[in-house]
Amino acid sequence: MDNCIFCKMAKKEINPQIIWENDSYLAFLDQIPVREGHTLIIPKKHTDYVFDLEDEEYTELMLNATGVAKKLKKALNPKRIGIVVEGFGVSHVHVHLIPINNIDELHSDTKKLATGDELKEVANKILKNQ
Repeated sequence: MDNCIFCKMAKKEINPQIIWENDSYLAFLDQIPVREGHTLIIPKKHTDYVFDLEDEEYTELMLNATGVAKKLKKALNPKRIGIVVEGFGVSHVHVHLIPINNIDELHSDTKKLATGDELKEVANKILKNQ
């Protein structure tokens, strides 16, 4: 889709702070994180709604999310990696992976815009620990 910000990121027309990718999926830091390390994983192929994915695509998305979550846990050492799939902010399938230490840390009212330097610092922590 021409106006989809996530499609533009997948095509590298916009450069997010990427922490992992393969041919079909991309994981990058959320620019307005709930918590440090808040990551989005997207399929590079545009699909609007998670339950419109083919079974194989859905399975691959979740398996890749698991791999990225393990990297986040190793690098940032939270008790858990929370997962949220809601699909309202951007009409392109995306999974939120959020390092948390308790359930209260999943609330979106704690979001704040991160600077480019803050995102680079977090990305470096994650990439260093892969």
